[in-house]
Amino acid sequence: MLAGDGSVLYVGKARDLRARLGSYFQKRIDAVKTRALMARLAGVQTTVTSDETEALLLEQALIKELRPPYNILLRDDKSYPYIRLSVEQTFPRIAFHRGKRRAKSRYFGPYPSSGSVREALNVVEKVFRLRNCTDSFFSNRTRPCLQYQIKRCTAPCVGLVSEEDYRRQVALAIDFLDGRDGAVTDALERRMAAAAEALDFERAAELRDQIAAIRLVQQKQYVDTDRGDVDVLAVLARHGIAVVEILVVRQGRVLGHHSYFPKVRPEDTEEDVLDAFLSQYYLGDRGDLALPAEVILDRPVGGLETLAAALREARGRKVRFASTVRGERLAWLRMAKENAEQSLIGKLTSRDNINQRYAALARLLDVESPPARIECFDISHTGGEQAVASCVVFGPEGAIKGDYRRFNVSPPQGGDDYAALAEAVTRRYQRMAREGKALPELLLIDGGKGQVGAVIAALALIDLAALPVLGISKGPSRKAGLEVLHHGDGRTFAPTADDPALHLLQQIRDEAHRFALTGHRARRGKARSASLLEEIPGIGPRRRQQLLNHFGGLQQLRNASVESLASAPGISRSLAESIYAWLHD
Repeated sequence: MLAGDGSVLYVGKARDLRARLGSYFQKRIDAVKTRALMARLAGVQTTVTSDETEALLLEQALIKELRPPYNILLRDDKSYPYIRLSVEQTFPRIAFHRGKRRAKSRYFGPYPSSGSVREALNVVEKVFRLRNCTDSFFSNRTRPCLQYQIKRCTAPCVGLVSEEDYRRQVALAIDFLDGRDGAVTDALERRMAAAAEALDFERAAELRDQIAAIRLVQQKQYVDTDRGDVDVLAVLARHGIAVVEILVVRQGRVLGHHSYFPKVRPEDTEEDVLDAFLSQYYLGDRGDLALPAEVILDRPVGGLETLAAALREARGRKVRFASTVRGERLAWLRMAKENAEQSLIGKLTSRDNINQRYAALARLLDVESPPARIECFDISHTGGEQAVASCVVFGPEGAIKGDYRRFNVSPPQGGDDYAALAEAVTRRYQRMAREGKALPELLLIDGGKGQVGAVIAALALIDLAALPVLGISKGPSRKAGLEVLHHGDGRTFAPTADDPALHLLQQIRDEAHRFALTGHRARRGKARSASLLEEIPGIGPRRRQQLLNHFGGLQQLRNASVESLASAPGISRSLAESIYAWLHD
């Protein structure tokens, strides 16, 4: 799709080009991105290919070359880092490497990040004590350096280790980096036994420490001897930012993870992001990218058969895609999801991102400078019971968690969020005013006109009517990006879905909701646990607490047998039978 000046706006493919193009020329187009694209569209060029695989390869080549603004673009295309072992030298050096590879050296990887390489190097240096110094430093030494003193090198530079012994350590390091940990430990155990038999106990102790270090590394890995070369992908999109997290597993060993932040638009779903990412990542012109035998995805994606066929044609390698896994693969997938969550949180809370969003908020509210302190309230309850109000605080530096507060609120009528908000706001700001603490420059409420009106009325009763109040409510469809803002002065406006100010308000609102929900669940669980145990004859407050502490919670207490209950401190066999009968009958 071309603009008026001939530049490319968008590249796409389809089995039926007529149907695909016809979908763009409709009277009603809901997607904002598509409407913006059609407003700039001046012409269309098509290329007919022989099959879907050829179309996919062509699409990715054009996206890589032309970088169209309306495609989801993969922006990070740096070369991958490796571990280099200079086996061509008499005393090989092990080091970090990125870039062009030399013919005679051994390379291990690729690793997903430089941190993963340095972590692996740290283990290899500790266990196998290979040199990491430059050749010029090595050739000019007259005495051992600090690496030898801290037992991370055997000092081949000054002849403290023979070439044969050093080569033996190099061979073990190669086996270790290739994933043959079992062979390494077996060889070390044989050498340790031989050293002990020869009464060389100092050498045997060194070998024992090497084996222990390797065992520790093995315990930290999810080992799978079947298909051990795996990429695990998880995608997460929130508040205008998307992240694709790749966990790299080679020979059953997790080498690390890498985060990619594709350029996306508000209408792009997580499935859209992952779909676009897969083809660009695996079909891109990355000569240093080693394809795995299997790619695990955190959700089903269409067109994977076509992508697998394209990889076989372009890279000569068969790759299996899966989204339903179990065992170690499920553990890897959970790890990828957790890292995606952390990466997204880090991106959202980065100073550059926060500053940009605060500046956009000032423009949205039509004020000279952004509010230096924003406090947001939300209410959480179940059917009106055990209601909890949360207050979270944000500033230009991000979340100020030390100032977060929760309030157990009891409105006259259960489920009355208006009264609950009024109670929480009154308690919060009466105390702050009494203690002379700084008040917020913007009070954000999760709710619409009703909630904003209740809060303004409560503030007026404590002489704080001048405090700026802003409500954020979900639109008629309740989709993210379609929120409506309600200003305390009566104004109502709806920012665009890609407005950084809206993304900031969504982030603060969601944090208030999370904080209220966790507080409510804790209060509800405590109340239910206490009320159930209070009814058991012969169980007082102290013994109730001892039981909960001993078993770790009410659910674990319910699952306990009579014998387990009788083994708890202060519980006799007869009392254990009474507790068991009460919990189960």
